[in-house]
Amino acid sequence: MSAIFSEFRHPRQMLAHQEYDGHLSIHDDKMAEGLGFAGAPIEGPTHFSQFVHLLQAQFGDAFFERGCISAHYQNMVVEGEEVRAFVEPSSRGSTSTRIGAEKRDGTPVLTGTASLGPEYGDTELDMRRARLTPSDQLVILADLVVGQQGAGNPEAAQMTFDQHMGDLYPFTLAQKLSAITEMHPYYTSEGAKASPWGRPIIPWEMISVLVQYTSHQAGFRTRGPAVGLFAAQEVKLINGPLFVDQPYLLEREIIALSESKRTESNWILTRVIDAESKVLCAEVILNSATMKNSYAKYEEDAAALGKPLDA
Repeated sequence: MSAIFSEFRHPRQMLAHQEYDGHLSIHDDKMAEGLGFAGAPIEGPTHFSQFVHLLQAQFGDAFFERGCISAHYQNMVVEGEEVRAFVEPSSRGSTSTRIGAEKRDGTPVLTGTASLGPEYGDTELDMRRARLTPSDQLVILADLVVGQQGAGNPEAAQMTFDQHMGDLYPFTLAQKLSAITEMHPYYTSEGAKASPWGRPIIPWEMISVLVQYTSHQAGFRTRGPAVGLFAAQEVKLINGPLFVDQPYLLEREIIALSESKRTESNWILTRVIDAESKVLCAEVILNSATMKNSYAKYEEDAAALGKPLDA
């Protein structure tokens, strides 16, 4: 059997005015071009919306309760480019499948897995973390350690339709829904009346926004200013869905630190807990990669730390 594809869509750029560490992010055109990119990339989890209908067709509404999307981002997408998602066929009774997304010319955008719990299998990020080689000496992330807990644990967070989501996400859920790549009726108050839960759920791509909303409270200090981007991400629903206007508690932990020739990466696990019932609802893993050449003092700090510059 061949893979099942979505239609080609035009994802929208909504992070042109994103700020962190007091400067614009890689999602600003000038910042991106200064780092050697063709333009400001669209944020990776934006593409998750194109998988939702495909995975609902395969796993049913249970995917909104116990689904997992685990993705490694391969190539950036800029506004104006077309993207389609695809799901590979799985054997009868299987609760795991391969997924991917590609541009109109066939350039891969992301690769990963989708699965249904409670037995999620080996996810894309599980397999990638198993292959990591620890760095002898990180520079930008020199002050972090694996196992470090967020200083703000637990952080209180929720998402309403009209709530501005801060400097990292300078828009509201209502604004996102007006531009979302693939709409679903469960995301709206009216459409959700026909859902199994009777109330609107947070879209898959906006779960990342909920989790990052209070991330400044974690106290994971890095050296900078420097520019980062999402390299990989996993959203695992355990007792979902996550609901609009529902209070949650967030607990963060660094689960891995790694580097490549161009980047240093911090892998952070965030547990999403219902603030009222204290039930674990979801776990989100973000591999955030910071570009070495965006930190002006990289070579100076590397020398002070005794790190070989050809490492």
